[in-house]
Order: sequence, then C-alpha cells, then structure tokens
Amino acid sequence: MRIYLSAPLFTQRERVWNRMLARALCEQVVGAEVMLPQDFKFGTSYNQQADFPRIYDACLKALEESDIVVAVLDGPDVDSGTAFEVGYARALGLPVIGMRTDFRESQDRGLNVMLAQGCTELLRHMSFNENLALLVRDLSAKIVSAIRRIDPHPACEEGQ
Repeated sequence: MRIYLSAPLFTQRERVWNRMLARALCEQVVGAEVMLPQDFKFGTSYNQQADFPRIYDACLKALEESDIVVAVLDGPDVDSGTAFEVGYARALGLPVIGMRTDFRESQDRGLNVMLAQGCTELLRHMSFNENLALLVRDLSAKIVSAIRRIDPHPACEEGQ
C-alpha cells in the first residue's frame, strides 16, 4: 500500500519529524510504502525555481499512484501545499486521514471547515501528549480501517 505523506517540509524540524513519522508508519503498517514529497529532488537542489514545475508534477503523479493520503494539519492555518494535496486527493477519490496534534481551535475540530470535511477521517492527538508510538498506532489503525472500506481484503494490515 502506498501512503502519500502530505505535510509541511520547510524546516529541519518538519523534515526530521516527517521522516520519523514515515519510518514509524512503515514499521506499524505491514506492506506500507510512504512517499515523502520532501525527497522529490531534481538536479542538485530541492529549491531551484526552474525545477518547480517538475516538483509539482512529481507530487501530482505520486498522489495519483497512492492508495491513501495522510495529511499533517497542524498550525494556526494549515500549510497551503498540504491543503492543495488534500483537495487533489479527494478529487481523485482517495481516502485522506487528516492528523492534527495542534491544540488550537478553529471552525471544525481545529480546522477550516473545507479541510475538516475533506478528510475521510480526522485523528486528533494533542501536542501535550508527546508519545509518537501512540500517535502512530492510532494513525495506523485509521489507515487500515480506511483501506478496508475500499478493499475488504487489503494487502496491508496493522502490525505490532
């Protein structure tokens, strides 16, 4: 099963956390492959303006080849790239598991109503609980549950 991890990827902290989450999901969900857009690179840089069209196309292609999207929806306003990817995934008919650890409130479960309603499921783990293993366990259960609704006998299962 291919999981597209949509999340902010601009700071070292964000990139390291994304990689930790991806690794933990691969360990928890048997048969999972997590795609990290932060790894899409052309040439010698991740941030050359001339490569932006190819990065955009690579993200769309990866979304189209995914079975499910996990979207990190933290912050006072969700990352604009993540918001776009959630909308694109829903337009493709993909399940989207939104994940929010931010305890700030907004319109609908801490999110803009369009994002909250665009998620197939929404997992909220407040930031006060810094237990990544528990977060990944609960997220994995939602991923497997969403995939089972599409395919009652998926190639993936929740592990450990």
